[in-house]
Amino acid sequence: MSEANPRDHKPDILDPEVLGFDPTEVRRKYAAERAKRMRDDANDQFVEVAGDFAGFEEDPHVEPGFTRDAILEELEVVILGGGLSGLLSAVELQKVGATDVRIIEKAGDFGGAWYWNRYPGAQCDTQSYIYMPLLEETGYMPKEKYAYQPEIFEHLQRIGKHYNLYDRACFQTQVEQARWSEEEARWTVKTDRGDVFKTRFLVISSGPLHRPKLPSISGITKFKGHMFHTSRWDYAYTGGDNTGGLTSLADKRVGLVGTGATGIQVLPHLGASAQHAYLFQRTPASVDERNNAPTDQGWAKSLHPGWQAERDENFCSIMAGLPVEKDLVNDKWTDFFKLTYKILDTGGESDMSDERQALIREVADYQKGNEIRERVTRVVKDKETAERLKPWYGQWCKRPNFHDEYLQSYNLPNVELVDTDGKGIERITENGVMVDGVEYPIDCLIFATGFEVGTSYTRRSECELYGRDGQSLSEAWAKGMRTFHGIVNHGFPNCFHMGLTQTGLAFNYTYTARGQTEHLAYLVNQVIKRGANTIEPTAAAEARWVDLVTSPGPMRKYQESCTPGYYNVEGKNTGQSFIDNQYPEGPVPFFKMLEAWREKGDLDGLIIG
Repeated sequence: MSEANPRDHKPDILDPEVLGFDPTEVRRKYAAERAKRMRDDANDQFVEVAGDFAGFEEDPHVEPGFTRDAILEELEVVILGGGLSGLLSAVELQKVGATDVRIIEKAGDFGGAWYWNRYPGAQCDTQSYIYMPLLEETGYMPKEKYAYQPEIFEHLQRIGKHYNLYDRACFQTQVEQARWSEEEARWTVKTDRGDVFKTRFLVISSGPLHRPKLPSISGITKFKGHMFHTSRWDYAYTGGDNTGGLTSLADKRVGLVGTGATGIQVLPHLGASAQHAYLFQRTPASVDERNNAPTDQGWAKSLHPGWQAERDENFCSIMAGLPVEKDLVNDKWTDFFKLTYKILDTGGESDMSDERQALIREVADYQKGNEIRERVTRVVKDKETAERLKPWYGQWCKRPNFHDEYLQSYNLPNVELVDTDGKGIERITENGVMVDGVEYPIDCLIFATGFEVGTSYTRRSECELYGRDGQSLSEAWAKGMRTFHGIVNHGFPNCFHMGLTQTGLAFNYTYTARGQTEHLAYLVNQVIKRGANTIEPTAAAEARWVDLVTSPGPMRKYQESCTPGYYNVEGKNTGQSFIDNQYPEGPVPFFKMLEAWREKGDLDGLIIG
């Protein structure tokens, strides 16, 4: 009998000796770090920006004392919110002839998140070529791969001007309530300016990234220094502008709270300007390379019509794990999927079980995590600081970050990491911040703690809707959001929801907004073309959709092992977080499904009255 050829016995691609690490040990480390950060109060650890905290939401970009005459008007469409979704809603409605529109916006201009977030270093984290909408339509090409806030804000203003939307906007105006009249088949919308709009259609696109989220820290109201949230940056205090140059901080000790995308973009500017900068950390950020660069003009000239939509769908397909011939965006976002494909392609396995594939994805996740942690080791000189900056959680537990100056900031002598070992800040004193019994004296405290993504829909939109028979949306959604296709809901005729509402949520939000607003325009046009008065889903269709989008899927199971954050309602996920209320197959299949539904033309699941 001949001896077996050693080459016939390939080593297991998931063997620790082959991988260079033990997945079991990584899994154990992730669980231990998660346990440190679990809290019983979950989302209740944050306070509402009202009462003593109302100042955190004031608009610093407008002159105080603005007044105008109240508007009494009957029209076709009222859009709540002038951010990206609101603008795209108005643009798509124009395409179907619905131009009798009012856009009501509490800010002083269009822009949404990019109006409010003017902190130094504010920048989009997906490529500007797919994030900034309507580039072809407006004839604009971004200056860099990843645009900064001023350019994005200016582009959203450009859209408003290009489509003549400024004439249809009411700025510095807050909607207080909207009430449906069955007899008139109209919504009555009332604002804090005394306006009364009677409208056939109501579009809710107020978005989640404008209302600051504040941690409920003992003593926060007693602090005698200066304090603000990054979404209301106080340049009068810091000096400088969006590009930095915060010269007024030269003699100031500054504390920064938060390690999300905002915190990592702000810290380098504090390090460059402040006398001393403390970063108070509960959970380390996962920070990969950004590698920003000016736009290649030769590449820009080579593009063919339709390039932006093609590029956007390519990116979102890769992020959903769908096969593509080529990675058109080709940045650090897609690394995880490339690692997964690499393991699958070199494994030589066929008819792989679901369990085996799941394990391969888990290992690819760990491999990417190892790359992130190794980068920290390479960049941060102080070994103890480097260890405390290493994230020990899955790649999709939090939104990934990309930056080329954040980690480097810890090599500056005036930048200090204060790691709370998962506990968070102990309390705030009159003159500083207490962590583990040590007081850190500061002159200024800046919160980079994000926005109210996980609170109730009506709290985020800051108004109440009253549908048929006077039922409020808060009552209708008391046990969780209820929609059909993420757009419409039973009992609230002619009302359309844009945003994070049981839809196909993409990592590039513009893809979701574009698909939602195209569907919105189709539905409105169907009502008009059919000579109907109202449109809403049947209760049965809504129930089927809710069952589909809330059924436990891979992402919920993944999040159950994640460190606390807004994706999993601070670790207390009950299946009602926005990330759990999404189409299970991902954004690209979702919008293809809607396209096929529209092509059928029978409006299955809807009542046209």
